Amino acid sequence: MSEQPTTTFPGSVGYGTDEPTKTRPTRRPLTWNGGADVGLLLLRFAVGGVFFAHGAQKVFGIWGGAGQAAFARQLSGYGYQQADTLSWVTGIGELVAGAFVVLGVLTPLAAAGLLAVMINAVLVKLGNGFFVTGPSGSDALEFDVVLGLASAALVFTGPGRIALDNGRAWHRRPASWGVLALVIGVAAAVLVRILLRQPTP
Repeated sequence: MSEQPTTTFPGSVGYGTDEPTKTRPTRRPLTWNGGADVGLLLLRFAVGGVFFAHGAQKVFGIWGGAGQAAFARQLSGYGYQQADTLSWVTGIGELVAGAFVVLGVLTPLAAAGLLAVMINAVLVKLGNGFFVTGPSGSDALEFDVVLGLASAALVFTGPGRIALDNGRAWHRRPASWGVLALVIGVAAAVLVRILLRQPTP
């Protein structure tokens, strides 16, 4: 009769004692799964879709948006210089980057661009309170913080496999490409803040 295979490891019977290997349960290895792909697809639709809609409001004045001219006046009121140009860049940027995030195209860079927009949005609203309450809720930080952090999450995770990015270099190595995209996005936000904004009186 053959002996049962054994291995030596710290176990319930003490250090250095042979214990049958069959007493250790075999666990399924942790791997990427389809649920993560579906979850990232839903996150992309939520984040990219909201930004696309806001971009359309700014550029075309549809879906209740006030249009480019009104957004330029709003930026000017926040203290931004060259507000007319910046309003076009922001609106078109939200349209394009939002669509790219939904489709999963250049996802880390597109999401980093959306994060840059949200960084400036949060900075101009500091001191207005975090939670959306009452008629002045649009000046609260809650919505912008959530969109910004969701964009940052997509910078690092990538779009998942249900995306046009599937198989690209930044899809296979999302962490390293995500760091690069994050640096670009944060740098863009800081440059806009420093170069184009004057403190309001």
